[in-house]
Amino acid sequence: MKFKRVCQFMLLFYLLWQSAVSEGGAAQEKGASIAHSLVHAQGEGLEKVNTVEATGSTYKTVSVKSTGWFQAGQDADIILAAPGFNNAGGPLLFNHPGNVASDGAHLVLADRNNNRVLIWNTLPTDNTPPDLVLGQKDFSTNGPGAGLDQLNWPVGVAAAGGKAIVADTYNDRILIWHSFPSSNAKPADVELKGARGGPGRGQVVWPWAVWSDGQKLVVASTGAAQVLIWNQIPAQDSQAPDIVLALKDHFGTPRSIASDGKHLMIGDHNAKPSGGGGNFFWRTFPVRDDQMYDFFVSDLFRMGEKRKQGEGRDVLWAGMSLDGKLIGISNMLYLWNSFPENEEDAADLKVGGVPGQPGYDFGGRQAGDSSGIAFAGGKVYISLSNGNKIVGFNAMPAAAGQAPDFAVGAPDVNTQTLLSNYFISNPVPATNGKSLFVASGFDGTLSVWKNLPDESGVKPDYRYQLEFPPSDIALFGDTLVLAERFGNIYVWKKLPLAGELPDASFQARIGGADLAPVGGIALDGRYFYLAVAEGDAGKIYVWDGVPGPNVDPKFSFGVERAPSRLSSDGNYLAVLTTEPGSLTIFRVSELGPKAQGIVIGERPFNLPQGVFAGEGHLFVADTCFNRVHIWKDIEDAIGGKEADVLLGYTDRASRPEDAKPEIGRHKLFWPAGLCFDGSFLWVGEFKFSGRVLRFSVRPAE
Repeated sequence: MKFKRVCQFMLLFYLLWQSAVSEGGAAQEKGASIAHSLVHAQGEGLEKVNTVEATGSTYKTVSVKSTGWFQAGQDADIILAAPGFNNAGGPLLFNHPGNVASDGAHLVLADRNNNRVLIWNTLPTDNTPPDLVLGQKDFSTNGPGAGLDQLNWPVGVAAAGGKAIVADTYNDRILIWHSFPSSNAKPADVELKGARGGPGRGQVVWPWAVWSDGQKLVVASTGAAQVLIWNQIPAQDSQAPDIVLALKDHFGTPRSIASDGKHLMIGDHNAKPSGGGGNFFWRTFPVRDDQMYDFFVSDLFRMGEKRKQGEGRDVLWAGMSLDGKLIGISNMLYLWNSFPENEEDAADLKVGGVPGQPGYDFGGRQAGDSSGIAFAGGKVYISLSNGNKIVGFNAMPAAAGQAPDFAVGAPDVNTQTLLSNYFISNPVPATNGKSLFVASGFDGTLSVWKNLPDESGVKPDYRYQLEFPPSDIALFGDTLVLAERFGNIYVWKKLPLAGELPDASFQARIGGADLAPVGGIALDGRYFYLAVAEGDAGKIYVWDGVPGPNVDPKFSFGVERAPSRLSSDGNYLAVLTTEPGSLTIFRVSELGPKAQGIVIGERPFNLPQGVFAGEGHLFVADTCFNRVHIWKDIEDAIGGKEADVLLGYTDRASRPEDAKPEIGRHKLFWPAGLCFDGSFLWVGEFKFSGRVLRFSVRPAE
């Protein structure tokens, strides 16, 4: 079950990472905004909503609600937090770029979420458009595909010896152009493809990184937990590697490569020595199967302090220069003048700072998964996946406080184009059928559409930049509640349709109830519910409506599995557990300290991230199987029946673990947040996509 394993690693690591960085705050954007101070009902440290931005957005609004029900595999009809369907937004609007590479003459960038690779025929020194695109016929589209001229979520690139190489990640393959591409959408010459049956030895599965010096080829076969080495770049399809590093007690999901052909470094997000991020170093290039690494580093910042490595969680996205320097990015930029000799060989220079301190921010809200580094023409190019741009130094950095000299994909090194274009990471929607609210636990934002939009690509009327990033949202009547994982709660008693501040907020406790870590919130006409994870189990606190700061819960009850999302329509309370994937339904009329629910989910959910119960209907976001289950009658789900309708991946007969995520109009890419108003189902996609999709009910055919 390849995708279940891969998605599990990524989802659980991401939740840990998001918890670690949530205190750092999110990037701020200039614009028409009003700074507001917020006096809190309880707690210290929660002192303000950073900004409320009135965008001046105009858009077509819903005038007539649709009636009927959903149909299996139907198209979404509008998309938000994106330019549009199959619309990349042009050559210089990236979407979470992956690795960057150069052969000294060209610059190559994997524009990951846009399913394309961009090529500059001369090395850029400012925001210059690329000359060529692979994976698309032009710079306007971003649809995925599996042809030799198409891509699906490419992460890794390499360029050397007149060749171009791409890790086409969700197509489970490596594509090789033996002559450097000179036209858009040029088909690859060679395809190294993984086996669909699973991660066998030497197979290419969910590859994240490639490296080549024009002769050797190294591939991080991330889903197989292997590193594959060819002594010569393959000239034939599916040519087997010469060397396989399958260090099963060490590799988790290897995904970054740095080498000069003499040394090798592999960065791993789930390295087993640390139980998280870490980096494996070979002082000499491996020449035999399963050759053991020389040393391991997981705490880059504290190298040289004689601390036991294995305590940190740093992944180094790195490259090596022709003169043997190693430079990589993690929580900052690290530079070694020569390849490190051991785990105590600290970087010669550390560049950058953390938010609120001097120095350019190279941390997780700028770098993150799939960032990369390339050297060319004396310059250093750094792709920042979460920063959504390339930044460049005109020469090797020489000072800790040095900022990049230029940017590509942004007007300057400080502009965050995901925010300036109103993209949303990890969107969680809520609606009352008249307005739309979307929270982001990564960006730390709340986006508000005063009226329901009826066209794609439109920005919200208001965007709140919040002190703490909301991971969940609940709405009933005129009340809106946001919750952050560490127990910070915002409450509006009147829906914020004109930029109003919250009426109250709580930190860590309400009455005698400890709120962290929050495993979901829900609100109906009778109760306010807040779930807390307690190890592998959890507890649901229940109040009569949204409480004051000192009000104890009316009652609480335990659940056997750690909750991750809640939803209630006043008759049914749905409690979702992501790992292992299951759903428990409680009848609200029967709730009390000894409440017993009905488990629905010994069915094949794969790390589900979203649930919505409304008007007797039930919706479950089956995140890593890339589909949404819909029951028109929640009692059918309670009775053990399969969903009436599947959106996204709809083939019930085949193995759902083979369902690849895609950003097509009728496809889903890690669906998570859900809400439904009787006519429109809104779906927010998680982590590796950020779309907000609307599916409308249809008259029966």
